[in-house]
Amino acid sequence: MARYTTTIASKLSADEAFAYMADFSNALHWDPSVIAAARTSSGAIGEGSTFDLVAKFGGRNVPLGYAIVSYDEPRVVVIESQKPSFTSRDTITVAAAGSGSTVHYDALLAFKGVGRLLDPVLQLIFNRTGDKAAAGMRAALNP
Repeated sequence: MARYTTTIASKLSADEAFAYMADFSNALHWDPSVIAAARTSSGAIGEGSTFDLVAKFGGRNVPLGYAIVSYDEPRVVVIESQKPSFTSRDTITVAAAGSGSTVHYDALLAFKGVGRLLDPVLQLIFNRTGDKAAAGMRAALNP
């Protein structure tokens, strides 16, 4: 299992930061590994909202269908993608901090079957990818 966590201070209010991060199509703007992203559900964002992303991972373009599986506005949103070979689960926690907020991002990539044998190598790749996404998040959350 590969895991990446980061906490980012934001100039945005907790409500603004939460709204931005909960709309997972915004990953296109802050995660350089995401090459396409779109919201695929209608209505207000909440539990059950869906998003299609294409991420570049390990030299391949990987289509990912994400759904919000837990939504506690304006504090926590959990977004998950299930594939036959792995599960991606991102937990975003937002808290007020002075006139801004802090955003804690916890990304988990759990491979299934023999893919688990590659966990040490995948952790290294995930760390590099996560560091680049964190830098993008920092910029996006501090306009």
